[in-house]
Amino acid sequence: MTPTATAPAKSKAQAQPHKFWDTENIYLFTGVGAARALDYASTRHLRDQGDYEWLLSNSIVDNRSLFVGIELAGTAASIGVSYLFHRTGHHSLERWVSIAHIGVGVGGSIHNYLLKPMPLTAQPGITIQPGREARGAAWEENVAQTWFEGRHY
Repeated sequence: MTPTATAPAKSKAQAQPHKFWDTENIYLFTGVGAARALDYASTRHLRDQGDYEWLLSNSIVDNRSLFVGIELAGTAASIGVSYLFHRTGHHSLERWVSIAHIGVGVGGSIHNYLLKPMPLTAQPGITIQPGREARGAAWEENVAQTWFEGRHY
């Protein structure tokens, strides 16, 4: 009679220990940085069209150096969370933090680029005729319509 192995085989889904700065993490962190750069560009595009940012205040987004710093801090935070998972042996979660960050960043950027610009008559501060503001029934109707379309101001 031959002895059978009693040790369970490791699952393929379970991540193996590895160096933190291995090739896969470098690609994932590059992807996180690229997603944050795309988020920056899409949010600036959104603001340049006259739309309003709903996650951060418009004054933060309009301050370009501050906004770049926030995007860089988001990238650093993502790498930091991945490192914490790496140090505690949660190697699958370490990878999934970056994967989720890339997915959310790219999805939000696609959403920003798909938004239609506000009509000039609906932009606060834009005048149609000298001395007459565009805020009127048409502006209020546009705000109500865009609210139902998911573009909250």
